[in-house]
Amino acid sequence: MRHVADQHSEPLTEAVFLILLSLAPEPKHGYAIMKDVEEISNGRVKLSTGTLYGALRRLLESKWIVRFAEKEASRDRQAYRLTSNGQAAMTAETARMKSLTRVAASRMAEGQA
Repeated sequence: MRHVADQHSEPLTEAVFLILLSLAPEPKHGYAIMKDVEEISNGRVKLSTGTLYGALRRLLESKWIVRFAEKEASRDRQAYRLTSNGQAAMTAETARMKSLTRVAASRMAEGQA
């Protein structure tokens, strides 16, 4: 699966990583996720509803997120929260990116020497 890997071996797409990151501090509903992803990315990533809900469906299937019952929410509004599997995927992806960044910085420093 391109967007959501069953194992932590494949890099996550930026959209999926940002969705998981948005859900890390607290549960959110779809519109709040869309706005948060835009804010986290400094306006660079603007998720369409199709992209968001397709990713959420795959994340639900992979058990990286679950639906969360919000108090005082309308029937149509679904909230989502990160699971321990989703947290582990986000942690693994963060570690992968940190490692890649260290290698890139080292290589760039070598080229400037």
